[in-house]
Amino acid sequence: MEQINKAKSISIWIFIVPFVAVNACLIITTNFHSLIEMYYGSNESEQYKLGDMFPYIDGKASISRTARFFPTYWIFKPAMFLTSYILIKYWLYNKDIFKHFDHQNENINKFVYFGIASAIALTLHSIFLGIKIDNDFYKLFRRIIMFVFIIFEIVAQAYLVKALYSTKNKISKYINQTVLKLKLFLVSTLVIVAIISIPIISLPGDDFFGINLKYLKHALEWDYFIGVISFYLLTFFMWKKIN
Repeated sequence: MEQINKAKSISIWIFIVPFVAVNACLIITTNFHSLIEMYYGSNESEQYKLGDMFPYIDGKASISRTARFFPTYWIFKPAMFLTSYILIKYWLYNKDIFKHFDHQNENINKFVYFGIASAIALTLHSIFLGIKIDNDFYKLFRRIIMFVFIIFEIVAQAYLVKALYSTKNKISKYINQTVLKLKLFLVSTLVIVAIISIPIISLPGDDFFGINLKYLKHALEWDYFIGVISFYLLTFFMWKKIN
């Protein structure tokens, strides 16, 4: 079935594009200081540089901190726009797949609506990234948009996995059952981590019984990002190529 091949081929790019873009921004910000100096000047550029770090563990910088200044926003923003576009295509391809195998599946509209809404939220977040407006409402708006993207993305993934399991007998010859189980485990983990993280993110200040909350939140952001996009990497390996 053509739609299966399309969903399979596009899913790998939903993993590769943001992964490469985010880590390219990190590498440039921490290692290619000369590029930053060329734009901001040697004195002003110091505030935009970052030292050696591995934020997936040490959490010394957020993703947005590495991506909202020159030249990294020229990588991050186009990559996120492209990711948003292929995300929408991905959810529509999955809709077509289920319309073929199980058009009455109650989860179809749910994963499509939440999936497309998450892609739109990602686009909005990318548009406003790096725009400085000293206004509390604007800052709250940006946080809400990012929160909406994460929640809608996880909900869409959960509904898609639910749909796959409810239809797995009809699509069994087209999928790798082991990878489907891994997708279920991944989504379940993302949901649990999200629930546990809400009180941590909500804590005021940067210190909690000797724990640097700022660094903890940043490390959580980087690792959660990997978890979310890994869902699409598993999609690539789940679907078997249809000749």
